[in-house]
Amino acid sequence: MFETAGPSAPTTVVTGSTGRLGGRVARRLAERGIPQKLLVRSPERAPRLTAAVTVRGAYADQDAVREALAGTHTLFMVSAAESADRLAQHKAFVDAAAKAGVRHLVYVSFYGAAPDATFTLARDHFHTEQHIRASGLAYTFLRDNLYAEVVPDLVGEDGAIRGPAGSGRAAFVALDDIADVAAAVLSRPEDHAGMTYDLTGPESLTLDDAATILSEQLERAVTFRRETVEEAYASRASYGAPAWQLDAWVSTYTAIASGELDGVSDAVPRLTGRPATPLADAVRAAAR
Repeated sequence: MFETAGPSAPTTVVTGSTGRLGGRVARRLAERGIPQKLLVRSPERAPRLTAAVTVRGAYADQDAVREALAGTHTLFMVSAAESADRLAQHKAFVDAAAKAGVRHLVYVSFYGAAPDATFTLARDHFHTEQHIRASGLAYTFLRDNLYAEVVPDLVGEDGAIRGPAGSGRAAFVALDDIADVAAAVLSRPEDHAGMTYDLTGPESLTLDDAATILSEQLERAVTFRRETVEEAYASRASYGAPAWQLDAWVSTYTAIASGELDGVSDAVPRLTGRPATPLADAVRAAAR
């Protein structure tokens, strides 16, 4: 049913392979000839890759996770889908990984993760990092800035990006860059134990800058319209989202305004051997 790696069970496990980031990482490991297990909730959706075994498991299902991770040396953990109980899912998964004997956990965190981060979901990432540290596992944290490929999704039907970001800046990072860094780390995890890498694009941009770039790449007029925090909540209230999700949406912009997503790191070029991808290139590639 699934392609296998031969008589030796893979010792590297990748989560999230049905998604945009985990799928990229899994494909890069396959290209490098690294046997891997793909831990997914829906095996029928997992990519079919050479030297890959697909196993079922959800983060909160500790028994299934322990069984799936038996014999694992290195685990790549993509954060769970946004939800009110995401932190609890993360903690359960980390606990199961430790009990299964995993040696090294590579976790996809967020730029500026802190207990008092403006972006509310960055607080969950901080507490997940703390739980991993306390687990006794060797670890590497990949703290991603906002995904470059998501920027076009911020544009409304009228061609406007709206939010209380002011003149703040973010160093949008391409998914391919994150995946290349992750593959490099997973290929030689011992070289990266205890490290935290801030992953950014090559420049910090305002949303006015981003709108100009989108206009050029999408060949349609895109503008950025500043909202107050009150206007931002009001404009999103019609979606019927729970309060925690509204807070997350709005605080994405207020985190930019606060300067918490500003700053360019050299981690991508240092770990991949090539320059980080500009927003324009990432948007153009995603639009193909």
